[in-house]
Amino acid sequence: MAMEETPLDFVRFSEAEMRQRAAEFLETMASRRSVRDFSSDAIPDGILEDCLAVAGRAPSGANQQPWHFAVVQSEEVKRRIRLAAEAEEREFYESRAPQEWLDALDHLGTDAGKPFLETAPVLIAVFQKSKVVDDQGREGKAYYPKESVGLACGFLIAALHHAGLASLTHTPSPMKFLNEILDRPASEKPFLLLVVGYPADGCQVPAITKKELDTFVSRH
Repeated sequence: MAMEETPLDFVRFSEAEMRQRAAEFLETMASRRSVRDFSSDAIPDGILEDCLAVAGRAPSGANQQPWHFAVVQSEEVKRRIRLAAEAEEREFYESRAPQEWLDALDHLGTDAGKPFLETAPVLIAVFQKSKVVDDQGREGKAYYPKESVGLACGFLIAALHHAGLASLTHTPSPMKFLNEILDRPASEKPFLLLVVGYPADGCQVPAITKKELDTFVSRH
């Protein structure tokens, strides 16, 4: 059965407009930094919803959209997540992490303490679905779910920064505690815990640099 089609809504900009838009977006994204010290200030209504809607526009395998975003604002739930995450992180730092990985993390100054999980106004737990339900209510396998959810997370992080919010990608391992705390089915795999809000006053970040373009791009 052929899929119904609709005309493409696409605006072709002039070369000058394209150059300006590309340069402006690069400048915007170049200022993005992961933040670990958050203000508790609330996020205005509607901002998160628009950013999440951007994430929902990401491409996905067969357009199955195999993702779920659990938005956490409850102080009680954030506390439970922090306690569970820190328990996993302590075990990771003390016994599971190879020394090579600990050495790679050393310059960032991270440890098992994760106070930002309570301080930040919002946590977004992203889940990867292994099964999806179509428009007729039929359940089937999700195709390329990891790649699809990764793309959606990239869209979300960019949208949050563009809107004027800071974020931190947090991945305690394992993250199965999120299924229990947030009442998500076992068929959904926790993919990412995204911490969202404003940087705290006087927030400091590691002095790092990004690789130059010619070190990670080849032309053929």
